Amino acid sequence: MTVTVFIRYQLDPFKRHMFEAYAQRWLTIIPKCGGDLLGYWMPHEGTDNIAFGLISFPSLAEYESYRARLKADGEGVSNFNFAQEHRFILSEERTFLRQVQG
Repeated sequence: MTVTVFIRYQLDPFKRHMFEAYAQRWLTIIPKCGGDLLGYWMPHEGTDNIAFGLISFPSLAEYESYRARLKADGEGVSNFNFAQEHRFILSEERTFLRQVQG
């Protein structure tokens, strides 16, 4: 069963450009570490402080393996540190979804 991680970010609206740079770096890091990146979405109209990311995995076990690889990856660690240093992410929520099958 494929599992998709839906990540909801609350951003500092004055630092959205920093989040966009952060998200752009994940576009290569996540696939390298084993995630099937569906993408990141930035605010465009309306609410200016919410962004989303979606990443799929064949199973929760594969997600856990991916997280371990991500924490050991130099580029991944650097990107996490960039977010910590600049504090443009105010909160982050993860929801694990499965697709409804007919």
